[in-house]
Amino acid sequence: MCSFRPCWTCCCLLLFFSLEVQGSPKPPSAAPEQVHLSYPGEPGSMTVTWTTWVPVPSEVQYGLQPSGPLPFQARGTFSPFVDGGILRRKLYIHRVTLRGLLPGVQYVYRCGSAQGWSRRFRFRALKKGPHWSPRLAVFGDLGADNPRALPRLRRDTQQGMYDAVLHVGDFAYNLDQDNGRVGDRFMKLIEPVAASLPYMTCPGNHEERYNFSNYKARFSMPGNTEGLWYSWDLGPAHIISFSTEVYFFLHYGRHLVERQFHWLESDLQKANENRAVRPWIITMGHRPMYCSNADLDDCTWHESKVRKGLRGKFYGLEDLFYKYGVDLQLWAHEHSYERLWPIYNYQVLNGSQEMPYTHPRGPVHIITGSAGCEELLTPFTLFPRPWSALRVKEYGYTRLHILNGTHVHIQQVSDDQDGKIVDDVWVVRPLLGRMMYL
Repeated sequence: MCSFRPCWTCCCLLLFFSLEVQGSPKPPSAAPEQVHLSYPGEPGSMTVTWTTWVPVPSEVQYGLQPSGPLPFQARGTFSPFVDGGILRRKLYIHRVTLRGLLPGVQYVYRCGSAQGWSRRFRFRALKKGPHWSPRLAVFGDLGADNPRALPRLRRDTQQGMYDAVLHVGDFAYNLDQDNGRVGDRFMKLIEPVAASLPYMTCPGNHEERYNFSNYKARFSMPGNTEGLWYSWDLGPAHIISFSTEVYFFLHYGRHLVERQFHWLESDLQKANENRAVRPWIITMGHRPMYCSNADLDDCTWHESKVRKGLRGKFYGLEDLFYKYGVDLQLWAHEHSYERLWPIYNYQVLNGSQEMPYTHPRGPVHIITGSAGCEELLTPFTLFPRPWSALRVKEYGYTRLHILNGTHVHIQQVSDDQDGKIVDDVWVVRPLLGRMMYL
């Protein structure tokens, strides 16, 4: 018995120290994570954004060869971001903009500092001018849990199918959840897509916490509104991203509704005057004006706030978008896919009975919020509305091909049906006489 006790004591001590080592927190990491790209709106440029847990320099090394040295360097800045949760977790968000990129050329890059580098990623610089045919992946409402569309989107990205991604609001569910840890997990999940393509965003209702602070900090969009509203040119299209959320979270400032509205009016006016160069005007905002889902969301009400404005008469967007001839309006929020007939003020304005989307007399609305999240899919009402052309209650995402100045191709990919195309439509508009619907 006496000879056993020292061994038992040693075992206890070893167990205690091993638990201490396992339980001790890791030192904060200088290694980059959550790497993603965005287009800052300046031809020949691309912004790289990433996160570290300590303040270190922000550098991107890049070149044309997949292996060997990366001969070009660009430096940027970092900003500390403190999540609003009880732990007040601090992240360091790094931003570096690469300039002078050759249009359509593939680059290899890594980001970080001498204290730690990311792995190598690839991206293709966007082509310049209006005379090319951009391909986009479009979706909203993608969560860190149940991200059903993500594996297929990753494969599509690896195959070079897209030039950019439009994420139409609602990320991670939520970026702020668990003191921002869910946001960290989500940004790592999308990295295989977002580090290879410009990942362009707009805010949704799930980003609202702490005045959209996680959304504003984690993404780097053009303009000076922290990604709430901005616009950019891509091939023959002018793309406008805006916040539907300013109409709902008025405690962050009613002035935002007015500011955004006046900015939209000014931007649309300029875009409309530039139709000869970029004929398509496309908008993206999270909560739709119309939907036929079986819930009590804004789009199920006749006087939708987004459509008709505050108190049904102030700063409504339908009249504004119709006045300036917006061609295509992209939405999400409803966890389903719905394509509308060309519509204005509940009136169907098809080009003709045989070819409704050829020379339509009103904008085309697409609702694409079925990428997958913990809230699952949203059911539809039993009977579709007269203005609803197609409804799909399946996980998936949208492919948007802006072929040229007159033709846009829209497809819906069903993840439930192993990538089957469940919607396929062309929108065709003439180049001449194409200004406003009014």
